[in-house]
Order: sequence, then structure tokens, then C-alpha cells
Amino acid sequence: MTWRQVFLLSGFSALVLMSNAKQKIFMQESDASNFLKRRGKRSPKSQDEVNAEGRQELRADELRREYHEEQRNEFENFVEEQNDEQEERSREAVEQWRQWHYDGLYPSYLYNRHHI
Repeated sequence: MTWRQVFLLSGFSALVLMSNAKQKIFMQESDASNFLKRRGKRSPKSQDEVNAEGRQELRADELRREYHEEQRNEFENFVEEQNDEQEERSREAVEQWRQWHYDGLYPSYLYNRHHI
């Protein structure tokens, strides 16, 4: 392709994209005239306003739920790590006690005593 063909092709595709974008960006005249009008405090909300507020509330609830779920998961992981560390320390302490008190017999002599 020559540079002229590339230039014409890109210009034509840009023109097509702009015509599609114009339809999506700009609103109808009837909607535009009502868009900036202020609604009185006592007048009822339009269905669009009610729907928009409902979507905002649902989104806020979803974000709040995700945040609390993340916090709960982090705390559960923290507690699990703490419990694992405590188990490891107690297991090591028991192991050291057994090594210190080992008398060469298995099972240990203390557990084989015959009580008279």
C-alpha cells in the first residue's frame, strides 16, 4: 500500500468512528432540555433518579461487604498464624522436656514404674 492509501483508509475509519461516537456521546434534545432543570425539594423524584440512587446504594453496599470480607479474612489468617506459632512453641517445649528427662528406656522409665 502506498502512503496515500494508508492515509485515506485511516481518515475514513476515523470518520466512521466519530459518527458512531457522536450518537453515543450526545443526548437527544428532549433529554438535554430537562437535564439541567432543578427539581423542587417537594416534587417527586423521577424514576431515573430513583434508579440511579438505588444503583449507588447497591454499589456502596457491595464495596462495604467486600471491605469487611477482606478484613475478616486478614484477621482469620492472623489468628491462624498465631495459633500455629503457639502450637510450634508448645511442641518444641514438650520435645525439649522429653529429651531432658529421657532415661534411655523406651517407653520412659517414669511410665513403666510398678506402683506398690
